[in-house]
Amino acid sequence: MTTFDKREEGFEKRFALDEETRFKAVARRNKKLGLWAAGKLGLTGDAAAEYAKEVVIADLQEAGDEDVFRKVRGDFDAKGVDVSDHQIRRSMDEFMVAAAEEMKAG
Repeated sequence: MTTFDKREEGFEKRFALDEETRFKAVARRNKKLGLWAAGKLGLTGDAAAEYAKEVVIADLQEAGDEDVFRKVRGDFDAKGVDVSDHQIRRSMDEFMVAAAEEMKAG
């Protein structure tokens, strides 16, 4: 194996690790968002934890964050919860920052 091949392999491993870390951070963000939304929906305990899982699973429908946003927005609309689109998206951003910091901290 040449030095170039070794270097390329190193970059590929780093990319895979970065993607795995990002996936875990997004899942953690979605769990936090789900728990926050559950509170707004009046869910507590096991029901809140189950709802948070539903939000995490919702992210597997398509690439990006829109599937998660639509899940939360739809549930808020169905239950008459008065939270703006802006607040949902802002919370998503804030929870992503918190999740990334947690991932860095270990």
